[in-house]
Amino acid sequence: MNLGQYLDNEKIILESDIIMKLENFASLLHEWNQIHNLTGAKTIDAIYVNIVDSLFPLTFIKKPKTLLDVGTGAGFPGIVLAIALPDTKVVLAEPLKKRVSFLKYAVIDLGLPNVSVEAKRVEKVVHEAFEMISSRAVTNTKLLLDLTKEISDTHTEYLFYKGSRVFDEIEDVQHQLVYDIVQKNQRNYLYIKGQR
Repeated sequence: MNLGQYLDNEKIILESDIIMKLENFASLLHEWNQIHNLTGAKTIDAIYVNIVDSLFPLTFIKKPKTLLDVGTGAGFPGIVLAIALPDTKVVLAEPLKKRVSFLKYAVIDLGLPNVSVEAKRVEKVVHEAFEMISSRAVTNTKLLLDLTKEISDTHTEYLFYKGSRVFDEIEDVQHQLVYDIVQKNQRNYLYIKGQR
């Protein structure tokens, strides 16, 4: 199956040049992953599944002008969202050197002028408040909110890609948040639209 078919199955509509860029990203990641072990997604199909997982929130979020992806890893969801949202300024925060090398190479190779890579932990990132902060499988929700408090404000939205523990995690902080949890397959997308 090609990426376009995966996207069609999920009703994700993207322009053909964006799909082509995402396919190029998948090939690049597949190539690097064989040497550097950047992600558990070992096949092109597995990478496509991760791309679709990264893109699915575009069906329900408000598109931000600025986005910070915490602990981007091999580019999920940060690079994928950056490709799909070329008008959004995206900052990728990733402390691991081999992943940073890949991310920087991918940004140049794919021609992504809207992306910058910060080779550091998120609490060391200095930036004005982001419109959206995303993260996939990094740490628990409360800690993510604490770690990003210097680069967020009352208008910042959050998009956290979570598993089943999201319901336990949200108990600690739900009284202070306005949020939705969108469920799809084994994924829970925690979309925090504001703080009370």
